[in-house]
Amino acid sequence: MIFKEPKWKSYIVQTDNPVFTPEQCQKIIETGRQQPKQDAQVGGGVGGKVDTKTRISHISWIPFNALPVMYTTIENLMLQTNNNHFGFDGMNITENAQYTEYTEGGFYDWHIDSDVHFMHEPPVRKISMTIELSPANEYEGGGLELMDEGKLIRPKQGHAIFFASFIRHKAVTVTRGTRRSLVMWFGGPAFK
Repeated sequence: MIFKEPKWKSYIVQTDNPVFTPEQCQKIIETGRQQPKQDAQVGGGVGGKVDTKTRISHISWIPFNALPVMYTTIENLMLQTNNNHFGFDGMNITENAQYTEYTEGGFYDWHIDSDVHFMHEPPVRKISMTIELSPANEYEGGGLELMDEGKLIRPKQGHAIFFASFIRHKAVTVTRGTRRSLVMWFGGPAFK
């Protein structure tokens, strides 16, 4: 896999080539849609709740045994990305992949993926990843803003963005159609 950035410490890395073909993206979509669908929550864990002022999307969780080749491909890419850019210790997959659908009006406002209250309790989320599953002509709006307003990344179908889970980010509102993405988090021991 070739990356747009050279090998040095970077907390945002986008793949230059697609991780998955359009056919593989469609298989992930089909598998995600076969899982129990729920309204996305804010706050996660036991204290999570639906909050339509902060997040509107539908999600499902893809079991490891449903797409083992997908998980292996992503884990290998994450390890390579971590070694080349992030340099975090003991990284591995710690959670099932989240399949997400943002229909017209769907969004997720500014947030971080690491809960600062639990950064001392392993596994700590350190790397977040999103893979665009939809072709660009299926929706308008959407995309991912990282750190500040206007720093928009709208990856092509099958491409991945890896970023440090402590980076503030948001999913921009979809204005037409449906945006489908795959989101994963990778963790390890507490930060030193």
